[in-house]
Amino acid sequence: MDVSAVSEELAELEGQINDIFRALSNGFQKLEKIKDASRQSRQLEELTDKMRDCKSLIKDFDREVKILESENDANTNRMLNDRRQSMVKELNSYVALKKKYSSNLASNNKRVDLFDGPAEDHMEENVLLASNMSNQELMNKGNSMMDDTDQAIERGKKIVLETINVGTDTSAALKAQTDQMSRVVNELDSIHFSLKKASKLVKEIGRQVATDKCIMAFLFLIVIGVIAIIIVKIVNPNNKDIRDIPGLAPPAMNRRLLWNHY
Repeated sequence: MDVSAVSEELAELEGQINDIFRALSNGFQKLEKIKDASRQSRQLEELTDKMRDCKSLIKDFDREVKILESENDANTNRMLNDRRQSMVKELNSYVALKKKYSSNLASNNKRVDLFDGPAEDHMEENVLLASNMSNQELMNKGNSMMDDTDQAIERGKKIVLETINVGTDTSAALKAQTDQMSRVVNELDSIHFSLKKASKLVKEIGRQVATDKCIMAFLFLIVIGVIAIIIVKIVNPNNKDIRDIPGLAPPAMNRRLLWNHY
């Protein structure tokens, strides 16, 4: 069953969603051929914008289906729900592809140097200093270095704990902001959908008003014509070119009374 048989607006939304799916398919095929990291990043941003637009259109499709649910039969509602689920699955497949390419791009850009170590000059300097010290001096120096190391470890633990606390607070704040942004996006989608419905109603009202104006103008012309005919018949009753209007009798002839005088 074609969606256009159910609703023209649903058919229009489905067409827009299918156009975006074709653009996403072509975009990911193009992404596979791109080798430059910066170009890949720009291509992923464009595809992400298209997926965001597609998600908004699917939400509009779902709202329209729920509005028409009471007017349609069970088979039609089942068909529309299957269409919506198919759209969601296809969009999720593109989202998974986007995550895959994003992770590959991040791993390619990551550079970790595993071969850093103390310089040979510093090692030779430490050996020379140790050769000039006595055993007691070496022990004292070792204890001092161990104390410094313990203090550095404690400072590191404090920094790690502070970082964990800051990360926890930041995560909670980000979650709250994400929830708030999700509510704002849903409200904006609802407002956008309401505006589209209002625009459609305004267009329908405009067409009805234009039709009513044409009918009123036509009736006005008919009334003017009838009044003109009546005026002509009254002014010139002997005019045979104009037929008598049904219900309007011609003016009565003047009668003369004859008086007999006896």
